[in-house]
Amino acid sequence: MYLNKLKIGNIQLPNNIFLAPMAGITDLPFRILCKNNGAGLTFTEMVSGKALYYGDEKTKKLLNTTNEKRPIAVQIFGSDIESMKKATEYVNAIADIIDINMGCPAPKVVKNGDGSKLLLNLDLAEEIVKEVVKVSKHPVSVKIRKGWDSNNIVAIEAAKRIENAGASMITIHGRTREEFYTGKADWNIIKQVKEKLKIPVIGNGDIKTWKDAKFMFEETNVDGIMIRKSCTWKSVDF
Repeated sequence: MYLNKLKIGNIQLPNNIFLAPMAGITDLPFRILCKNNGAGLTFTEMVSGKALYYGDEKTKKLLNTTNEKRPIAVQIFGSDIESMKKATEYVNAIADIIDINMGCPAPKVVKNGDGSKLLLNLDLAEEIVKEVVKVSKHPVSVKIRKGWDSNNIVAIEAAKRIENAGASMITIHGRTREEFYTGKADWNIIKQVKEKLKIPVIGNGDIKTWKDAKFMFEETNVDGIMIRKSCTWKSVDF
């Protein structure tokens, strides 16, 4: 009932259960393992737009996709428009989907204005999406959070602006940056985003079991879900 094929732009995915991009975890062997166990889409570890702009060889190694089944999603992050455009041009040859991270809460990321810090500057966030879409040869998706903190719940506005900027999919984690991974994810905000958008919306946050996955679909009507660290898709029966 809930496990379905999903089309993102011109890319047909085998199902709508995704593995979240995770720094230090979603390397090539782990992605292959998860795809072999039924993941509809996996993402590379997030890579810095500036690092690619300056040709950092260590960063390029994160983009190894040897023998990986397609489609492949590459996640990039940054708040500098020119470096994000150059990074997009670089990963065009690797990716089938290019994902922009606007949700990472890590201090070393947000201190540079990247990741979830962009939720405090929606004008810049929208412009980044527009410019990446212009140079991308593939569908562009964006991952966001509920907002920066309890005083800045911007998911709905951010999602609408991201859609208008040309994104083909959006993933929302139901916590603010301030919450990191504590407390309970707000699935209601995910539902509200889904109600406002025409592009596919992927729900993320507190999906730890197949029952959680089922409840996420039922409560939010999302087009797909994104989960962390689990590779049990073959045993899930919706």
